[in-house]
Parts: sequence; C-alpha cells; structure tokens
Amino acid sequence: MKITSNKSLLLADTQVSDIFISEYFADIDGDFVKVYLYCLYLEKFGKEIDVLDLAKKTGLELARVKQAMDYLNGAGLIIASENGIMLCDLKEKEITKLYRPKLSNSPEEAEKTLKVNKKRSEVVTMINNTFFQGIMNTSWYNDISTIFDKYGFEEDVVYSLFKYCYDKHALHKKYLFTVADAWYQNKIKNLDDLDRYYSEYEKTNKIKKQITKKLGFTRNLTEYEEAYIEKWTMEFGYDLSLIELALKKTTSKSNPNFEYINKIITDWNEKGLKTKEAIEEYSKQVVEKNKFIKQNKDTNAYVNTDQQEYNDLDRFYL
Repeated sequence: MKITSNKSLLLADTQVSDIFISEYFADIDGDFVKVYLYCLYLEKFGKEIDVLDLAKKTGLELARVKQAMDYLNGAGLIIASENGIMLCDLKEKEITKLYRPKLSNSPEEAEKTLKVNKKRSEVVTMINNTFFQGIMNTSWYNDISTIFDKYGFEEDVVYSLFKYCYDKHALHKKYLFTVADAWYQNKIKNLDDLDRYYSEYEKTNKIKKQITKKLGFTRNLTEYEEAYIEKWTMEFGYDLSLIELALKKTTSKSNPNFEYINKIITDWNEKGLKTKEAIEEYSKQVVEKNKFIKQNKDTNAYVNTDQQEYNDLDRFYL
C-alpha cells in the first residue's frame, strides 16, 4: 500500500534546517542561498531541473549558478554528480562530526582528563548561557573542543575569545577562528599573555592614528596599511619615533606609499638597526656610498657588488 499526499506544489511548505541557519548562513553568499533554497523547494517533490532552468528560476546568470553549485558542493550542502543533485542531511552530518571514539586511559591520565574536562565543561556552559541564551547549536561544542586542542588556550582565554567576537557583533565561526589564529600567532596561552597583547595592540592603535595625522590622510587606513603598522610595531618592535624617521622620507612624495615606507623599515629591521643613532649613521653611510657610485659611474670606474647593492636604495635615502 502506497501512501501519497495531495498537497499542491503551490501551497506546500519548504523546511530549512536550523543547522543551515546557524552554521552556514553567515558565510554563504546571498545568490548561493537562493540556489540552495530553490533546490530544497524542488527536492521534496522529486522534481528534475538542470542548471539552465535554475538560472531562469532564480534570476541569476548561468555562470553564477555554476559558482553556487560548486560552493554548495564544496561546503557539503549538496552532492552534485552527472545523475543529478542530492541534498545532504545536515543533521546526520552534525551527529557524525560530534561522534568520537573513546580510547582507554591509565588511571592517572583519566584523572587528569577528568579535571581538564571539568574546567572546560564549566567554560562551555558559561559560553552557552552568556552568548547563546542557553540554546547553543551542537556543532559549537565540537568547535570549542577544536579550539582547545589546536591552540592550547586556557579556559579563560577561550571565554574571552567568544566575548571578543560577541562584542564585535561577529560571533560566527569564520571570524572566531580568524581571531584565534591571530592570538595563537602572538603566543597567547593565558590571560597574562592576552593582557600583554591588548596592551601592545592599544599602543599600536595610537600609533596608527598618529601616522594617519602625520601623513595628512583625511581617510581611514586600509586593512593592508594597518597590517604594515602592526608588523612594524608588534613584530619589529619599532616605536613612533623610529617609524617617523621613515615617514620623513616621504616628504617629497605627493602620495605617500605604505609599501615604500615598509621597504625602508624592513631594511632597517633586517640589518638590526633598532635605535635612532644607528639608523641615522646607516643612512649617512648609504648616501656616501651612493655618491661614490654616481661619481665613478661616468668615469667607468670599477664598482663592486657590495656597492651595487646600495644603489637599489637610492629612492630611500637620496
């Protein structure tokens, strides 16, 4: 006996999994959402449709629909083949991700694991209640475990990570892991490390504002320009007084270029120049060598390889 439904296609309902909304929605392009929803719409009736028809129904160009299919396939939302499209069961995927086989441990290891898991469990509960109103999606538990294992953060740092993203109104996985990567690269493990990082970052922000003012910019710095300044201050350890020596070399330029400034400061760092006196002495030596090279160029004098190396820095120091 076959049981069928007499619901019309027009008046039926299309269900969208909460997992799609909580796990994929923030990162997926709007056009790709249109394609996915239309696939869901047709899937429950077993309708056949090709890429060209999808383009017509969604109002998208054919190339854009193909991009959407590639993305959805790569994200594990669909499985595309020559025979058609199969929509993945997102609930089954989450259950599979959460399942982990349990291995036997020694009594000492088991006791240590129990203590660690107790602390982590308390933090997970705090994260759930504070940032998800007690209804955190199950996949977040696996992600939090990944953060602990991958980055080695202490419990307070993991909580601070979620708070930082929440305060930035960007509590989604892509941004969360981007921030986690940045903290890890800055050797953050505990709250003391995090406080040190915040202190350095605050100093860097002040320097950014001062550099913007000194260069006469009426616009905000771009993401790439800010990255240069963070490298100069947080990686190279240069303060504003040393950076300003490089900024002064842009006075002859109508449009100061950060790549130009970065080459100067990177050159100083590679040569271990960390004081104003060392930088000024080095600049003086370069200028003198450049003059010597130019004076002997017209007379076809011999110029060795070491002198030619300084010739590449003419635009920095002349």
